[in-house]
Amino acid sequence: MATTLLMALALMLIIEGVLPFLAPSLWRDTFRRIIQMSDGQIRFVGLSSMLLGLLLLLWARS
Repeated sequence: MATTLLMALALMLIIEGVLPFLAPSLWRDTFRRIIQMSDGQIRFVGLSSMLLGLLLLLWARS
């Protein structure tokens, strides 16, 4: 279980690092847009991301 969790964390860090590495200006502009969003909009994006991740996990396990 710990190995799987560590591998998932490593994969997340790799994926998160791709955009700033390949397109730093796009990454910076994206964060500028996020800063201008309201708390409710950011929460909705976070909730949507969590639900999509959960659905992908359930799909991958079946």
